[in-house]
Amino acid sequence: MISPIFVGHGSPMMAIQDTACTQFLLEYGKTVSPKAIVIFTAHWETEVLTISSSDDVYDTIYDFRGFPDELFQIKYPAKGNKELANQIAARFQAKGIAVNFDSTRGLDHGSWVPLLRMFPTPNVPVIQISVNPYLPPAEQYRIGEALRGLDQEDILIVGSGATVHNLRALNWEAKEPDAWAVDFDEWLVNNMQAQNLPALFNYADEAPNARMAVPRPEHFIPLYIAMGSGDPARTPQVIHRSYEVGSLSYLSVAF
Repeated sequence: MISPIFVGHGSPMMAIQDTACTQFLLEYGKTVSPKAIVIFTAHWETEVLTISSSDDVYDTIYDFRGFPDELFQIKYPAKGNKELANQIAARFQAKGIAVNFDSTRGLDHGSWVPLLRMFPTPNVPVIQISVNPYLPPAEQYRIGEALRGLDQEDILIVGSGATVHNLRALNWEAKEPDAWAVDFDEWLVNNMQAQNLPALFNYADEAPNARMAVPRPEHFIPLYIAMGSGDPARTPQVIHRSYEVGSLSYLSVAF
């Protein structure tokens, strides 16, 4: 059994930097041996949930600019798996969740950067799935619920995003985390561990500094998908917590 996880993927520089978060990802990857990986990435937005469906090696997408050339030389040659993609689609459809397939899109940095740090040599199939940031948190959670039980098959579900992701609020001179970001994450952790779903679904009105932490929800909602896919009998566990440039959160949670 491999618990679903949410990981903060932060900057593309994670692919080449040695940080507290990259060290965590490296060590985490040594503790699990998934048969396959299903990853929801904040950097692929669609109205209808879309599943990568191909047996081929993914292209590596460099969906960023202004970074060192070294980043653009990295390849992460993971393969897809059409059979598993179809099985996942059937789970969604059984819950009344519409799906599309995509046979050509590569892995964006929301997928390949954390996967590279967890599993430097890709040797299991990867299924990449899009997000719709305009669905409410309860619906994001329901998407995750459709995949509940895959953990018992040693399929690792990953929500890749960030709990606090406000690029306009980054504090480049900060030597400590910004208090407002810490307070928001603390509220999340407390309510996740209490399994207070009504409060979590209403985070925008109840959480401190919510609008500052989540100016747009595309990085935030993979948290709810990972949460929904976990066994509610297990208490969520913080598996990593660090910050960069004041408020960029790398909070990571196992469900």
